[in-house]
Amino acid sequence: MIPGWGVGFYQGGEILLKRRPIDDRPEISLVDMTKDVRADILVAHVRAATVGSLRTENTHPFRYRQWLFAHTGTVEGFARLRNQLSDSLPQFLQRDVRGETDSEILFHLFLSFLHDSGQLDRPNVDAASARTALRSSIALVDRLCAEEGAGPSAMNIVVTNPEYLLAAHGGTSMAYRIYQGSEDMERLLSDGGLGRMRMPDYAASRLTLVASDFDDDQAPAGWTHVGERAIVTFTRADAPAIEPI
Repeated sequence: MIPGWGVGFYQGGEILLKRRPIDDRPEISLVDMTKDVRADILVAHVRAATVGSLRTENTHPFRYRQWLFAHTGTVEGFARLRNQLSDSLPQFLQRDVRGETDSEILFHLFLSFLHDSGQLDRPNVDAASARTALRSSIALVDRLCAEEGAGPSAMNIVVTNPEYLLAAHGGTSMAYRIYQGSEDMERLLSDGGLGRMRMPDYAASRLTLVASDFDDDQAPAGWTHVGERAIVTFTRADAPAIEPI
């Protein structure tokens, strides 16, 4: 039995969530999770359930306005730090926390740093501001963990809006693969791996996959590993931009 999975995606200007806190199948595939989904950006997550019960409110991805967030790993000493982390949030963000997980608190820390910089209410937040907020969130957690005698938390994070996706690597393996142009897209679609998709122009198509927590900590051949303690920014057109956390 899988302790929950979820999919969040942007489609036609709307954000949609499909979350299942418990699944009876021994394993699931990305194809099963995203069957019949057509989206510009999609975040899929399978939960290990280290913190919080098996209910929808604890199932990734989490959403706030135009943002989606997913996380693997565990904040060290979260049971001792939860109140301190929660108290650092503005009251309107404290009220928005629905579940019990360290992941949702971490997401709201990110939102709080956007709020502090005057960015949270803006419909279009530039990627540099979002990276700064994500770095500040991770730095705060690391500092509080250090005060409790723990090292930096091993965490992988994905946060996205309709325009770009940020992936922060601080845990188990993380890597990405870019498929672009007719040859790549025809190879993907010809074996049915992504289903029968209608693409009028393969040459102009581009698909980027970002994943973490690979079996044996090894990404498949052809994937690019993300360095430890790095943030990668993915957009529709530009090459991935890699910066230190």
